Amino acid sequence: MSNLPRTQHIIASGVVSIIGVSVAYISFTQEPADAFVFPRLISTVFSILAIWTFGKALMGRTKVGNGLSSEAMKNMLPGLIVAFVYVFWAAKGLGFYTATTFTIFILISLYDPAPHGELKSWIKRALITAGFMAVMYGLFAMLLNVFTPREIFF
Repeated sequence: MSNLPRTQHIIASGVVSIIGVSVAYISFTQEPADAFVFPRLISTVFSILAIWTFGKALMGRTKVGNGLSSEAMKNMLPGLIVAFVYVFWAAKGLGFYTATTFTIFILISLYDPAPHGELKSWIKRALITAGFMAVMYGLFAMLLNVFTPREIFF
């Protein structure tokens, strides 16, 4: 059981490395090239850091904690399901901004410890979601001019 945290770290960093390299590959093979400048930059940095972390994990040079318990995994599962639906369906099917708004609101509602029976906590969740989306829109649409998935709503 003492090797579990190291094994979890190797598996997690390996999966993240594969995802990072895949995203980098996709961003470098898509056209028009101007639309993918930002994704290329981010995915390249992400891939380098992920591969570095994976290499350190393989060599046993990472400082690992106690690993993730089954309870922690159970707590993360709803968020992982929401993220999976967002990445593989919602962002393209509903449009980036609409899907992101729904996803952020659902995630905040799932993990916010405030009572779900109080109107004040729902208003707070809605305001946090609106603020987050305003920053996302300002960052991606206005500052970086990044193309986002557009379908039903924008």
